[in-house]
Amino acid sequence: MKRSLANIYRLGVKELWSLWRNPFMLVLIVFIFGVSVYSAARSMPETLHRAPIAIVDEDASPLSLRIASAFYPPQFLPPRAIGPHEVDAGMDAGIYTFALIIPPGFQRDVLAGRAPALQLAVDATRMTQAFNGAGTIGQIVQGEVAAFAQRYRAVSAPPVDLVLRARFNQTLDKGWFGAMTQLINEVTMVSILLCGAALIREREHGTIEHLLAMPVTPTEIMLSKVWAMGLVVLVAVAASLQWVVKGLVGVPVEGSMALFLLAAALHLFATTAMGIFMATVTRSMPQFALLMILVLLPLQMLSGGSTPRESMPEVVQHIMLAAPTTHFTMAGQAILFRGAGLSVVWPQLAALGVIGAVFFAVALRRFRRTIGQMA
Repeated sequence: MKRSLANIYRLGVKELWSLWRNPFMLVLIVFIFGVSVYSAARSMPETLHRAPIAIVDEDASPLSLRIASAFYPPQFLPPRAIGPHEVDAGMDAGIYTFALIIPPGFQRDVLAGRAPALQLAVDATRMTQAFNGAGTIGQIVQGEVAAFAQRYRAVSAPPVDLVLRARFNQTLDKGWFGAMTQLINEVTMVSILLCGAALIREREHGTIEHLLAMPVTPTEIMLSKVWAMGLVVLVAVAASLQWVVKGLVGVPVEGSMALFLLAAALHLFATTAMGIFMATVTRSMPQFALLMILVLLPLQMLSGGSTPRESMPEVVQHIMLAAPTTHFTMAGQAILFRGAGLSVVWPQLAALGVIGAVFFAVALRRFRRTIGQMA
C-alpha cells in the first residue's frame, strides 16, 4: 500500500512537471479562469451598462429636468443635452444608443391630464441594449411623471402595496450570476481537457510504453492523473473565485469557499475520469476536441446553470441526474449564491461521490483494456 501511494504521488508530480513545460495549456488555464470569467460578468446579454443617451428638451420645465436627471450610471452614461437637428447625425454616427425627445408644453399637458407623448429614438443595431433599454427608459419616465403629478393632484392609492425585497443580489446585477455560473461551467471543461490531453500526449510521445515497462498498475497511472490535474483545476478555481469573482467583479460570496472547493473536488473526481475515458476512445487531439463538443454542450446546457431545470421536460430532468454537472451546479449555486451549509448540500455531495466512483470504475476498465491492447 505504501509503495502504491508513492507511485501515485511520483507519477502525479510527473504530470505536473509535464503541464508546467506546456506553456499553451498554462496560458489556456489562466485565460479560462481569468479573462473568460471576468468577461462573462461584464458582458451579460441582459445587462444594461453605461448606455449612451441624449435628451432633446424642448419643454425646459421642472418635469423635463427631473426626467433628464433620472438617468445615471451604471445603467446609463450621463445624458447629453442636444438639439433636434443633432439626433439623426448622432444616431447615424453611433454616438447615442437612445435619444429621448421631450416636446414643448409637456409639463402643461401632463398637469392638464391630456396624456402627452414622448418620442424615444433607439439604435436597434445594438439589439440587446436597445430591447432592455427601451423598457427601462419607459419605467423611469413613468415613475418620474407619476411622482411629479402627485404633487399637484390627488392620486388614488392602489388596493395592494407590494414591497419588493431582493435577497442574495440586492442590486439585481446579472453580472454576479454570470461570473459564478461561468466559473462552475469552466471546471467541467478544463478538467476533462487536462486529463484527456495528458493521456493523449503520452500516447503520441510514446511515454505510455515506458510506463508499461515500470512496476506500476493502470490504477496507479489513472489515479496519478486524476489527483494531479484535479489539483491544478482546484487551485485555479480558488484563485479565480478569490481574485476575479470577489476581487475584480466584486461579487460578495455568501457561503463557505472551503465547502465549495469540497464540492468541486468531488466533481473533479468524476470529470477527470470522464476525460480519461474519452481519451481512450479517441486517437488524437482533434478527435478528442470534437468529442468534447458533443459531451460538454449537453452537460452545460441541461445541468441547470444556463436555464432552470424546472423549465426542462421531466424526462430530461431525470436523465441529467446521472450527470455530475447537475449536482455540482445545484451545490455550487446553493453555496455561493445563498450561503447554504453542509446540512443543505450533502445530498448533492453524496451524489457526486457515487457518480464519480461509477465514472472512475468505467474509465479504469476501459483504460486497462486500452493498455492491454498496446502491450
